[in-house]
Amino acid sequence: MPGGRPRSFDVDAALDRALEAFWRQGYEGTSLTDLTTAMGINKPSLYAAFGNKEELFGKVLARYLGGPGAYVDEALNAATGREVIERLIHGAIDLTAGEGTPHGCLCVKTVQASGPEAHAAHRDAVAARKAGEVALRKRLEQATDLPSRHEPATLAALVHTVSDGIAVQAAAGRSRAELRRIGNLALRALLD
Repeated sequence: MPGGRPRSFDVDAALDRALEAFWRQGYEGTSLTDLTTAMGINKPSLYAAFGNKEELFGKVLARYLGGPGAYVDEALNAATGREVIERLIHGAIDLTAGEGTPHGCLCVKTVQASGPEAHAAHRDAVAARKAGEVALRKRLEQATDLPSRHEPATLAALVHTVSDGIAVQAAAGRSRAELRRIGNLALRALLD
């Protein structure tokens, strides 16, 4: 039985372009026309290769977490709890206010601006955020160098809150230098 026509486009390149479109405009702000234009394919090719918009977003979210968002896993492997938190805060700044990337965070944008038709994307973005916070809490439970006044679950939630705030501020136009000053102040408040 024939397998159909071979794809005439690079799937990885198309996913990268879809990632950028979703990252710039958020899930709901990105139409199918935006996606097909960015990806350089037509709608039938999008559906055949990636499924519907929700399924494409799921693939893009995984690509984001394993690509630009990989700094989180790297930070969790730092030697000390202090280094973990510093790398997470600085990584959030670099990711969300970096040169050549959309400003803001794909997950935060999706969680903030999601109506009923974006339920699956919202759920997936929230799940990714929660999984990151759980992983951070577990790592902080192992740390012996952090101030004893901090309970790991609350500290993990606070670090995520600061990171999310950084992403919102980056999307609103704050410069990397401004965010670095804000992040450093947050680190002193958390760790001193």
